[in-house]
Amino acid sequence: MKVIATYNIKGGVGKTATAVNLAWLAAHEGAPSLVWDLDPQGAASYYFRIKPKIKGGGKRLVQGKRDLEKFIRGTDFDLLDLLPADFSYRNMDIFLEGTKKPSHQLYKLLKQFRNEYEYVFLDCPPSISLVSENIFDATTAILVPTIPTILSLRTYKQIQQFFKKHDLDTTKILPFFCMTDRRKKMHRSMVETPPDFLTNLMPTSIPYDSKVEQMGIHRAPLVEFAPNARAARCYEALWSDIKQHLSRLE
Repeated sequence: MKVIATYNIKGGVGKTATAVNLAWLAAHEGAPSLVWDLDPQGAASYYFRIKPKIKGGGKRLVQGKRDLEKFIRGTDFDLLDLLPADFSYRNMDIFLEGTKKPSHQLYKLLKQFRNEYEYVFLDCPPSISLVSENIFDATTAILVPTIPTILSLRTYKQIQQFFKKHDLDTTKILPFFCMTDRRKKMHRSMVETPPDFLTNLMPTSIPYDSKVEQMGIHRAPLVEFAPNARAARCYEALWSDIKQHLSRLE
């Protein structure tokens, strides 16, 4: 089982769209896949037409006092399941602090699925916190959608510096450019000549495409309702990049 997070300190950079589309692609290829919507805003749950609600709240679930499997919901797509968000996840840092190994709890919880799913995708909230530390510990790879602008690169550096400061495995971090607009000189320049510190940069970038925003109307992955859209084809190429990278780690 490979655990893949879509993560960034910044919001609005395409984390949820990436998680939803890649998970659909994985399941469509025949790989049983799970999306865990860790963001209390519940966007991934919304896209999959599932109520972002955990009965009784997330505290006992996160602390391992309730069986995660009871809360998994099937989506409209074969081999693709969802563990929904809950608004109580806004307090997840507090919940995790109540566990024996607070930075290792997500890894412990996800272990039960290692024979059930080939991929688990974590749609992560925009923060750097105890939740983030759990994500860094539990994952095989951390996809960091990065808009080709100075401020987005600065945010990426902050993630990189956090990893180095805490002696974490920086090879897990897989940045990729997203929401790129080749009409903009800065975007073109950064995509064509990426900064050296963007190590493990995925070769495929995701363009700005208004059809991505239509996921909220269709409540479905872009790659399902508009497979020929430019961004959909780029998500397919990105998924191919990621699988190739993961195969080199085996």
